[in-house]
Amino acid sequence: MYSLESQINYQVKGFDRVAWPKANRVVWPKANQLSHSENKSKIASLPSNNSQFLLQAILEGFVDGVLILTSQGKWVHANERGLSICRQLCQDKSQMSSIPESIWRVCEGLIDSRDWFSGQKMILESEIKMDNSVTFRVRVRWLFLDNQAEPYLLVTLENRHHSYYNAAITDAKKYGLTNREAEVWLLKKAKMSYKEIAARLYITTNTVKKHLKNIYAKQQALVSS
Repeated sequence: MYSLESQINYQVKGFDRVAWPKANRVVWPKANQLSHSENKSKIASLPSNNSQFLLQAILEGFVDGVLILTSQGKWVHANERGLSICRQLCQDKSQMSSIPESIWRVCEGLIDSRDWFSGQKMILESEIKMDNSVTFRVRVRWLFLDNQAEPYLLVTLENRHHSYYNAAITDAKKYGLTNREAEVWLLKKAKMSYKEIAARLYITTNTVKKHLKNIYAKQQALVSS
């Protein structure tokens, strides 16, 4: 019998990624409101009081947003970051207590594929792009717990801008980039074109190319040293 924390940690590692097709049909489930007080009571369905608090601590410690859902679209648990992302995705204020449709589409893809890939550990992922150019990566997998007959859906939500930013800061320190080079590198990692980077930073495309050339030279110098 494995501890709850080891089960959670095991579930978020070692999955084969499967590209899921765009769903032709969207089933939008009715979900119970998940207030802060309900957030604590919902995890009563998970093992023992001590494990409830342990699970809460584990999930709140994740950098990404985390949701635990049933295959019927009911909330089981969500950490604060996960709730924050859901609020951003709910354009319709009346739906703020429900699972965002864009997230549920990915969940539905995993549910529908259960018969095709029975017994396989896999993860489905997709990206959600907001109007303000913020992109969220959604990953969904099955969460199997020893005391549950039916698995839950474990959803992780990653703010790609934050990930790009953290990676760019790490690279800036590692390669000794200037502030401007770090800005260019951040936008490059966000998959912007030369023209888009130039427009964002109010510089010419030739200047963008010059900064990137310097960045690549610094990277190569570190590799060669």
